[in-house]
Amino acid sequence: MSLFESRVYAIEDVLPHPNADRLELAAIGGYRIVVVKDRYKPGDVVAYIPEAAIVPDDVIAELGLEGRLAGKQRNRVKPIRLRGALSEGLVYPPTGNRLKERTVAEGDVVTDLLGLVKYEPPIPIHMSGNPEAHPTATLKYDIESWKKFPNAFKEGERVIVTEKIHGTWCCLADHECVPGGFATSKGMSAKGLVFPPDKAGNEDNLYARAFRQYGDSLAAFRRFAKERFDLSADRPVYLVGEVYGRGVQDLTYGEKNPRFRVFDAHIDRPRAGRYLNRDELREAVRFMEDAVGGDPEVPAAPGVPLIYDGPYSASLVPEWTSGASTLAQHTREGCVMHPAVERASEEMHGDRLILKNVAEEYLLRSKGTSYQ
Repeated sequence: MSLFESRVYAIEDVLPHPNADRLELAAIGGYRIVVVKDRYKPGDVVAYIPEAAIVPDDVIAELGLEGRLAGKQRNRVKPIRLRGALSEGLVYPPTGNRLKERTVAEGDVVTDLLGLVKYEPPIPIHMSGNPEAHPTATLKYDIESWKKFPNAFKEGERVIVTEKIHGTWCCLADHECVPGGFATSKGMSAKGLVFPPDKAGNEDNLYARAFRQYGDSLAAFRRFAKERFDLSADRPVYLVGEVYGRGVQDLTYGEKNPRFRVFDAHIDRPRAGRYLNRDELREAVRFMEDAVGGDPEVPAAPGVPLIYDGPYSASLVPEWTSGASTLAQHTREGCVMHPAVERASEEMHGDRLILKNVAEEYLLRSKGTSYQ
């Protein structure tokens, strides 16, 4: 799934900067990077340094960016508007000191050669807790950027597009390893760690709180999986969604308390089971809503807002991505695109096809948070 990496690309196009005679826009996949005019041309092979990279001082100096990057150390790559044009990432030439002694080709990964590491924001206290290790019980989950794989969807295939909510990834699981089930975050899940909701030390943990609030929905999903797919009681089920609201991230959606919305569901064991198709997921959400009812103290877990259901067209992606949230009077984070029927992508090297695109207004908002 999603990887932090610096990869070698051929520049697809070099476009005029709309507001600066001495700058241009280098096109790499769906990304646009502001560069000095006449430095690059279409077909040039370069290393792309992505957002969230912590860049070594010597690379910063080579690129002439001392003091111009983000963070306290001025060494972190963030999306930025330069003379009115969005720039996402940096371009590093193969003639640079870190690469010139090596032969690099399109597709090569040069993250280590460039000395890049991913910036990880400090984890707030309410997202920490007292986890347990269950490495075979958790899902490894992330979503790649559409800009990285702009040709993964086929024109005209049916896609389901939902709003990307600005919160924190959360998985609620009914698995035999923890009697009664568990919750976990994206980072913890990748490490095989879970938060048992009733374990000491997890009283204030955000994910364990979500489990305690939405556990009835998970139990209802278990019943749905049994009725719809004949899934036996010894096989796990997982609800994957977003916890959001006041105290989670800077965008609250008008929620005074954390809420949970489902955007994916998995049946059976990791690497042996499968994610539900989109129509199956809609069935599951309706089943949970009917089973749990409308008690505000014990709510059913709703699905994330639907933006579009129909034939895919790359020309529609900007429309799906930008604008106001469907849940509140502030910017939309972006959108998530699924094929109607689960499938792998050759362009993504056989990985599951699910892509996100993030709105420019969201990327450039001030004092934004981005906890995982």
